[in-house]
Amino acid sequence: MTRREFITLLGGAVTAWPLAARAQQADRVRRIGVLMPATADDPEFQARVGAFLQALALSSWTIGANVRIDTHWAGADAADIRRHAAELVALAP
Repeated sequence: MTRREFITLLGGAVTAWPLAARAQQADRVRRIGVLMPATADDPEFQARVGAFLQALALSSWTIGANVRIDTHWAGADAADIRRHAAELVALAP
């Protein structure tokens, strides 16, 4: 192998290497924290969460594949809201 062939081969490998490295990386799973000031059986807030999930699906987000949703239902009690907010912050969404 001549020096010129070696340099050409090395230059081609260096050029293709970033493409191969990016192709091997898996999509990371994004985490979204949702804190609702209602109970889980509240129909109005269930509708809001459903609309949110539908909008995510329309934007090519798939729960479990590239996004994870952490939903906390705190009710109307301020102490519960603070506790659930602290739990969500600890999850680092």
